[in-house]
Amino acid sequence: MFALVDCNNFYVSCERVFMPSLEGRPVVVLSNNDGNVVARSNEVKALGLEFGAPYHKCRDFIARYGVQVFSSNYALYGDLSLRVMETLARFSPSMEIYSIDEAFLHLPSSRRFDIMEWGSRIRATVRQWTGIPVSIGIGPTKTLAKLANRLAKKRFPDRGVFDISGCTDMDDLLESVFVGDIWGIGHSYSAMLARHGVTNARQFRGLPDHWIKKRMTVTGLRTAWELRGRPCLDLEEMAPPRKGIVSSRSFGRPVESLGELREALASYVGRAAAKLRRQGSAASFLGVFLATNRFKAEPQYSNFTAVRLPVPSSYTPELLVPALACLESIYRPGFRYKKTGIMLSEIVAECDAVRSLFEDQGASGRKRRLSETVDRINGRLGAGRLFYAAEGMGKSWQMRRSLLSPAYTTRWSEIPVVKAL
Repeated sequence: MFALVDCNNFYVSCERVFMPSLEGRPVVVLSNNDGNVVARSNEVKALGLEFGAPYHKCRDFIARYGVQVFSSNYALYGDLSLRVMETLARFSPSMEIYSIDEAFLHLPSSRRFDIMEWGSRIRATVRQWTGIPVSIGIGPTKTLAKLANRLAKKRFPDRGVFDISGCTDMDDLLESVFVGDIWGIGHSYSAMLARHGVTNARQFRGLPDHWIKKRMTVTGLRTAWELRGRPCLDLEEMAPPRKGIVSSRSFGRPVESLGELREALASYVGRAAAKLRRQGSAASFLGVFLATNRFKAEPQYSNFTAVRLPVPSSYTPELLVPALACLESIYRPGFRYKKTGIMLSEIVAECDAVRSLFEDQGASGRKRRLSETVDRINGRLGAGRLFYAAEGMGKSWQMRRSLLSPAYTTRWSEIPVVKAL
């Protein structure tokens, strides 16, 4: 048996933890540069505001209904996610962190085990310890647990827990589920299935195996098997290392000068290098891209170039030098740039990286200790507290976050203050 625990409207719930007056009120969270609506409270959903709506087009709606608006606060969301996952780990011997707001759990095996009571206890504990509301779906496979979670949110929001294995009318239940809502079936597959008259989960589950495999490969067949109660997907307790890393964000304003582009790219290189080190990896291939805003009626330009590193590396200066050289080779003056970024690929484990015969072992040790120190300080005091001078000081090109809430849990200067009257 599997359980999928999913945080409800996670970004919105994080904002409400330290502003309880927002409970019951309409709240939205915006994407990078305050561009689009990426999280909505249930109150906003009931009012009809669509996910992804451009912020500048829904200002009248927001003013009319008194919607509270926040910029994305990734420091807060990441820390509260960690607290939720640490809480969930107490309830199961094995867990897979599926995303920032979702985790699969294996249910403890016990004949006297009350599944619904276990789920309700998890839900209450997470809410008490972190302030985040969750919904829990339980089933004999990961796909059915995912479906049960959706039903827990839609049909049993007050209880917040649904065990699909105890359902006596499974056929009727699956018939009410749109085939595109099944985990693992995307838009293109759901459109293909609709052309063949398959519109709900019951119909898909009943298709012949050879028909599914021919049109949807073995991955689609596994999805059908999971809907039939046959487990094909086990928990991934250790996240596999990333095979590629991209670090980039849109600028808060158009950037024209090479100097500011260099600062931005250096900042992204620092983030990418830190990600490499966290997973104990090194990159062999480095690419840099540059682009204007294709949605603006102005001269357009974009380009990409890449280099192979002489030795796989995760040391920031060894990535900075070739990255900045790549940027200078593709930069063209006279354009208003919207984005630049770095792509790292051909990633290998640090211990497996092939080194140069002429490498100075003493220098390598100093580089490793320096990187570990920088990562440790930034981990304790907040990302970006220590950075390389190439990243610049002003950073006026950074993305807009004019409606940003405090980093309540990760920055001492923004810790919540309680005043007694």
